Amino acid sequence: MISAQFLRFIVAGGIAAAANFGSRILLSQVMPYVAAIVVAYCIGMVTAFLLNRRFVFEASSNPLHHQAGWFIAINLLAVLQTLAVSLLLARWLFPAIGMTFHPETVAHAAGVAVPVFTSYVGHKAFTFRNSQP
Repeated sequence: MISAQFLRFIVAGGIAAAANFGSRILLSQVMPYVAAIVVAYCIGMVTAFLLNRRFVFEASSNPLHHQAGWFIAINLLAVLQTLAVSLLLARWLFPAIGMTFHPETVAHAAGVAVPVFTSYVGHKAFTFRNSQP
């Protein structure tokens, strides 16, 4: 069964992903694709932290500076997942199969979706843990 907390995490993540995805499209107008992915990911990460802290893991007793540190560490791993999937699809798989319909946009959308489960587990266990018995 899917918990209400995980559903709230998905909603918060969806909003953060939209911020990430939309900003990447805008940023790609002024910077290279890889740089745009990384900067957009940072925008999405800040959005996700604020939403998760307020609406998903509000019972956390972990101090704010620990939350921020763990959030950054877990999301650095997630940005590597996002970047790897985005580049693999856009630069290798899509050209290999002849896909030409917005390959970078579709690849980035897939890349953003990949770390959903690993991030939830990491944030629940480390970032927003409740250390109270």
